Amino acid sequence: MAQATPEPANGRDDEARAEHVYQLVLEGIVTGTFARGSRLRERELSDLYSVSRIPVREAIQRLEQDGFVATFPRRGAVVRQLTLTDVNELFDVRLCLETFAARMAATRVAQGASGARLEELMEASNAAIDDGRMDDVTLISAQLHTEIVRLSGNRLLMESVKPLFGRMRWIFGLAHNRSHELQRDEHTQLCSAILQGRPELAYSLAYSHIELGREPVLAGLAETLEP
Repeated sequence: MAQATPEPANGRDDEARAEHVYQLVLEGIVTGTFARGSRLRERELSDLYSVSRIPVREAIQRLEQDGFVATFPRRGAVVRQLTLTDVNELFDVRLCLETFAARMAATRVAQGASGARLEELMEASNAAIDDGRMDDVTLISAQLHTEIVRLSGNRLLMESVKPLFGRMRWIFGLAHNRSHELQRDEHTQLCSAILQGRPELAYSLAYSHIELGREPVLAGLAETLEP
């Protein structure tokens, strides 16, 4: 899990503290340090991250809004139990948002936007696959999809997909039955279309990449998640 750092010292930093704790707890959920169904106690998190309980409470509220945490009477905050319906809905939303992002990213590259960061992430992904660093593969894959959204230039879209990519990492960390080499091929084709400035091809490849991933992920989680 990411390491805690001291709280920022100036008065504007309540929001920064809450964001910092949010990212730390999210990383713990995504990586399984905080298991599904486990309680998130404010006092324990406050001690763990060396912050007051106020930013912890705010971070937990955000995590609940983003679908990672549920709150129950007398139990407090608990890491959500994912369902297969959650997974299916994630793929449905990705088909709507990420295909649009891919098309717009290719359009902007055709207009002169730089795709250098996307190329860097492709190289990093390939190296992680070659070295067998599976945790890094999952993380870099999420970063690659995030970069495509950033490259679209749509700020509202960028804000909207942040929780989705956290869920992607969470779900893909639980489902390991899809070939990383196959995903590499799909990523290569998608990124090449974007870097070549071909919007409609990028849209089609993004759609097929997401849809081809749905059934293997659902199959991999069928025995561990409720419908």
